[in-house]
Amino acid sequence: MSRKPVPAQSGERSRVELTFDKPQLLAQLFGQYDQNLVALEHRLGIYITARGNRVGVEGSAEQVAMARDVLNDLYKRIQRGEEIDPGLVDASIAMMAEPTLDGIVSADHGHAAPPIMIRTRKKTIVPRTPAQAHYMRELVGNDMIFALGPAGTGKTYLAVAQAVSQLITGSVQRLILSRPAVEAGEKLGFLPGDMKEKVDPYLRPLYDALNDCLPAEQVERRIASGEIEIAPIAFMRGRTLSDAFIILDEAQNTTPAQMKMFLTRFGERSRMVICGDPNQVDLPGGVDASGLRDAVIRLEGIESIAISRFTAADVVRHPIVGRIVEAYEGPKA
Repeated sequence: MSRKPVPAQSGERSRVELTFDKPQLLAQLFGQYDQNLVALEHRLGIYITARGNRVGVEGSAEQVAMARDVLNDLYKRIQRGEEIDPGLVDASIAMMAEPTLDGIVSADHGHAAPPIMIRTRKKTIVPRTPAQAHYMRELVGNDMIFALGPAGTGKTYLAVAQAVSQLITGSVQRLILSRPAVEAGEKLGFLPGDMKEKVDPYLRPLYDALNDCLPAEQVERRIASGEIEIAPIAFMRGRTLSDAFIILDEAQNTTPAQMKMFLTRFGERSRMVICGDPNQVDLPGGVDASGLRDAVIRLEGIESIAISRFTAADVVRHPIVGRIVEAYEGPKA
């Protein structure tokens, strides 16, 4: 494998050579048409060559060292059964730039799984950004967690995965997923069908996350048995939610009154996660300010309540999504 060199960043020149003991895994490491190596070259301004089971990296000393760590990290992920793509290459680079994440970035795990992970029936999930690592710690260490940030940062997905993991292990008896039935800037008019058919379109993202963590037949069976409940926030009034993992998605579209009602449903042996993007409020004109923003102002700093904040840098969808978020959140021209 040989390509045109990518100009390296300024600094002392360096070269390292890595030897991988399982050549059969290198096709996954390199990616189709070497797309993962190309992504690494362009992100770090280095030049990579590969012959047999040896990979050479040339460039500035600092960037070469980071590329070495990223390649080793990706190789270990492949050994654990993870799929590698350019998005994960970007995530690994971001993780390597955060030296305080003991056990994820700095430590050498060999072939062992990292200490921060979520196991579900269908997959094992590990953090892709430092903010996700912090969030995953909060999900197991606090009773109530507010997850704030743009779409695509894993706020709801990781919460659902943690909830499924705890349901599987018996740590909680029920999984309750809710969100406001608010239209995103458009009027859909009358929707046919019974109540479930009317509200299901609003709850589809929660079903998608569930189906990514559990086989479809288990999702259906657990919903039928009441172990998993997916409902609009209006259905929470008057209830006490005990022995449950409770998730409120799109929380920016609640009013302060709705948010207070929802938060006070919290019962014994439960955990509650409130996810939302304060910059994407779809409440109709004339309605009170967002209940999410109001709740964070009131509750931040209270014991056992954690706030996890994400930015465009934590978007783990296509890289262009992060750039779109930055463009919309930055100053207008």
